[in-house]
Amino acid sequence: MSSADLTRRQMLQGTAVAAAAVLSPANAFAQEIPFSAGSAHPKFKAPPKTCDAHFHIYNSKFPAAANASLVPPDARVSDYRRLKERLGFERSVIVQPSTYGTDNSCLLEALAEFGDAARGIAVVDTSVTDGELKRLDAAGVRGIRFNLARAGATTVDMIEPLATRVADLGWHIQVHIKGDSIAEHAGLFQNLPVITVFDHLGRIPQPAGKEHPAFKVVADLLEKGKAYTKLSSIYQDTLVGPPTYEDMGALAKPYLALAPERVLWATDWPHPSPGKSGKPDDALLMDLCAEWAGDDATRSKIFVENAAGLYGF
Repeated sequence: MSSADLTRRQMLQGTAVAAAAVLSPANAFAQEIPFSAGSAHPKFKAPPKTCDAHFHIYNSKFPAAANASLVPPDARVSDYRRLKERLGFERSVIVQPSTYGTDNSCLLEALAEFGDAARGIAVVDTSVTDGELKRLDAAGVRGIRFNLARAGATTVDMIEPLATRVADLGWHIQVHIKGDSIAEHAGLFQNLPVITVFDHLGRIPQPAGKEHPAFKVVADLLEKGKAYTKLSSIYQDTLVGPPTYEDMGALAKPYLALAPERVLWATDWPHPSPGKSGKPDDALLMDLCAEWAGDDATRSKIFVENAAGLYGF
């Protein structure tokens, strides 16, 4: 055999070994999933029927609202399915982002693609018809969102009348609102006829954390069974940042100790507002939430049971 033939054989063998390494299970996520840092699986093994209670789909074939202030790049169903495989969860709740205003077309298409493994949270205003609410309900929508942290389609004044209208459907309302505004409107949330879900731990500002007056408002509502909050988007308000997000853990743990049946885990993928540290590692965030939960019974609640009850899986 000539030296040229030997070199060619060595090259082919090297290529085959490299290809096998890329395709092997241990390296299945060598490439990062869009909008998510890292490539490893979480150390925490998600229990069966784990639910991601908050994520978004963006698709540029659907026009953004005229007043949209946040128009992220496409983050499609196929991209999210890769995240599901990496983190090992089965169920999902698609949340209508501010980008599309009250046009829920992108949300409804995604719900149809995911089928019974997903539920939806829509955005409507006070002009919505009863027929449209029923159509959304049939498609898998289980609540409406008010994004008050970013100017858009909804306002505080719409919360009470719309909450009253969706109560008969068994829906809840979801609010993305900063802590200062929660404290300002505490009376409103205490008197609504439906459950309130506070996005992202209530967006309590740091370093005040649990000493901020909004923490007591949310905690009281959780304890009374009138609200939920989400272990999500902890990168937005942290001053500590990765890998520990210690300041956000100090906020999450009291919620978990007070009302573990009222806390939900969520990714907030594709992280449209990633904060100062850039796109986060979703596996790390999942592991932190499991650690903060403290025991298996609480983990079962925040990853599985609470979402199953709230969203009707």
